[in-house]
Order: sequence, then structure tokens, then C-alpha cells
Amino acid sequence: MPDMKSTSKLGLRIDVDTYRGTRLGVPALCDTLKKHDVKGTFFFSVGPDNMGRHLWRLLKPDFFIKMLRSNAASLYGWDILLRGTFFPGPIIGKKCAEEIRRAGNEGHEIGLHAWDHHAWQAKIDRLDGEALHRHIDQGFQLLREICGKDPVCSAAPGWKANEETLLQKEHFPFAYNSDCRGDSIFMPSIGGKILTKPQIPVTLPTYDEAIGRDGITNENYNEHILSLIRPDRLNVLTIHAEVEGIVCNTMFDDFLAKAAEQNIEIVPCGQLIEPSLPVPEGKVIQREIPGREGWLAHQG
Repeated sequence: MPDMKSTSKLGLRIDVDTYRGTRLGVPALCDTLKKHDVKGTFFFSVGPDNMGRHLWRLLKPDFFIKMLRSNAASLYGWDILLRGTFFPGPIIGKKCAEEIRRAGNEGHEIGLHAWDHHAWQAKIDRLDGEALHRHIDQGFQLLREICGKDPVCSAAPGWKANEETLLQKEHFPFAYNSDCRGDSIFMPSIGGKILTKPQIPVTLPTYDEAIGRDGITNENYNEHILSLIRPDRLNVLTIHAEVEGIVCNTMFDDFLAKAAEQNIEIVPCGQLIEPSLPVPEGKVIQREIPGREGWLAHQG
């Protein structure tokens, strides 16, 4: 008898935050995705890797608990946790251009994540429009130089995006942005004006948000995420090159195999937009979610 199971579509967003994630995680993910004949969307940070400067956030209880819960030292490695603390970090796009190009050459969608991932997360509340534009443009120009064409989309680091962020992104030829969490694709509106770039929000929890909470372990994490995917809703999952591409690569390989068994079609995020269907408008607000420290942009 034919398989009558409903097909669920899952947008795969791959955030690449660091030098180590680009150098080691991206090639491993390309191999794993090729093995399963799956394409996704890579969002690259291409400027200086100063992620070690996040260590000051250990003074914040929510961040400290998250670091303990996810066993961050073994998950990310001390080279990531200390990168850029004593000396300026390496320019990722200059050091890892080959790895970035490979993802594009193998048919994955390429988007901009950040110029300086740490600086964006730490300073977003204090950056004016000119500073935000400069940050986006630096990353855009280097990523275009590496790939030989414009990045087709963008995603704000840590879902830290305000109204000025969305306004500045209007000046770039992105087909869409993925700056927030939410449950449906929408056109952001600011002050009564509807912007031209749709938002594709992330709908599913990330590994570091879920692990160690509500009984979620490495042994049942895949089943937990798969149980949240529905054929009648928008499904977008964010993975990280530093996690699923390195320490948890075997687990991600198993996830892809199980997804195929459950008739889940994994696609680049851009393929979730249906050109024939109207996109409703919506707001982007700031709120907190379980498992993540501080505010993030969320569909209102």
C-alpha cells in the first residue's frame, strides 16, 4: 500500500558563529548533509571571532546556569570560550573562505549572520542606525567577495534585532530575513509602514535551550525535536556549526535519518515561502523565552 503519511516541511537554519565552527563544523555538516541529500541555509559570521568576550556574562545568573546546563566548556571547546579575550580574534572570512565557498558550491543557501557576532549581541541596544548599517555592510561585502555573489538572506545573532535593525536591512538585497522567533512567516510593520523583506521566524528550540531542561538529554533530544514538527505549521530549526557540526555531529546524523523515516522534508529556509500566497503583516517585539538569557526578537 502507498505511504499515506503527511509530509512535514522543515526549514534548516545553520548558524556559524565562530572560527572553529567555520573551520571544523562547516565541512563536517556539508559531509553529513550530502550523505542524506539534504540542503539547508548557512548563516555565516565572517568578521573577527571575539566570542570569548561573552565570559563576562557569567556574572548574569541566567547565562551562568545555561552554561552549566549545556556543559559549554566540553560542548564548544575552550578555544571558542576564550577567543578574542586577550588579543583580537581572527577574521573568519579571511581564514576560512574555502569552507564558506564550499557550502555555497554544494547548493546550500548562503546568508549573513554577522560581522562581529559578539559585538552585535553585546552592543545592539546602543547601536544607532549608522552603526548597524556599517556592521551589516561589512559582513555583506566580505561574504559577497568570498562567494562571488550576494548573500540571499540574513539572520541577526542571538535573535537580537530591534526596529532599527529591520529598517537598515531594507537597504540590502536580501530575499528574506530570519531575525526573530515566532510561528509564521510575516511582513514586519513599523510605524504603520509595511517593510519589503519577509521574516521567517525560528519556531523550534535550539539544542542549548532544550538540553538539561524538562528531562531532555542527548539520548532523547532528537525524539523531542521531531515530536514538535507538524505538517500544518511552520517548522524552522536552528542548529549550530559549533554543536551539531562538531561534538553532536553523530547525533545530528541520526536526526536526519529519523526525519526521513518520519516523512519530514528538510529544505533551505527560503523554500518555505510560497510565492503564490499572501504574507500577512506583523510586529517584532522583545521578549524572553525559557532556556535563553536576556531578551530576543519575537513575532508579536
